[in-house]
Amino acid sequence: MWIADNWKDYEVISTSGGEKLERWGDYILVRPDPQVIWNTPKYNPGWKHFNGHYHRSSKGGGEWEFKNLPEEWSINYNELTFNLKPFAFKHTGLFPEQAVNWDWFSDIIKKQLSDNPGRSFKVLNLFAYTGGATLSAAKAGAAVTHVDASKGMVTWAKENAISSGLGDAPIRWLVDDCVKFVEREIRRGNKYDGIIMDPPSYGRGPKGEIWKIEESIFPFIELTTELLSEESAFFLINSYTTGLQPAVLSYMLNTCIKPKFGGEVVSDEIGLPVSENGLVLPCGASGRWIKA
Repeated sequence: MWIADNWKDYEVISTSGGEKLERWGDYILVRPDPQVIWNTPKYNPGWKHFNGHYHRSSKGGGEWEFKNLPEEWSINYNELTFNLKPFAFKHTGLFPEQAVNWDWFSDIIKKQLSDNPGRSFKVLNLFAYTGGATLSAAKAGAAVTHVDASKGMVTWAKENAISSGLGDAPIRWLVDDCVKFVEREIRRGNKYDGIIMDPPSYGRGPKGEIWKIEESIFPFIELTTELLSEESAFFLINSYTTGLQPAVLSYMLNTCIKPKFGGEVVSDEIGLPVSENGLVLPCGASGRWIKA
């Protein structure tokens, strides 16, 4: 398992009863987590003395309960700053477990630029959300194209870039349907040295385009590999969908990328350490291709 264990401003404190107790900077949140199927004693006082608690509804959805939680606050990861705010469906605007992937591809970008002085390194980030991967790649020296169907998420990502001192970094911010964007980029003949995708299980594009990951992901990976340059260095796909386990991600990347570009494929679960007991909370899976 790849574990995001370099955080200072974030931690999973405890888990029990379908929920996780987290520290986000100076604030304590309790949020649902479908992986937490165990019931263990809730000794930590944070379970009762929290700043925000997202309560699931038996009818679907849910609502936040707040106690002295600001409307917005920020946390840092290395030199990056992320602006957080609780919004619908339990989210805060950041997936901390992805930091383990940010570190991985940032090291690749830095090495590529160090070994090849004067070259540029272009990264495409699809389903890019609030920009954690975008900012990590830009900080490492890449020129990034950030694509998400939600105008609000792209605006949020821009705010994170400014807070991180990357307001003038070479980032293209695009509100677009990812599939249609990739199709246009192929027609334009554009290429990228690294590609990141974090597809949702289900979603809609800006014009109502429907995305169902089990039906769409393999042909989309096939399509997107056409954007890899001859000097391409990595491809990353993330999955929070139960059916897309690491072996499935490996199979797809081995089928779509390795025959054309060689290299190596590795996939695994990603997770976050639980400070109370030293165990690890699983948080989905990632598939990585790297041109060895």
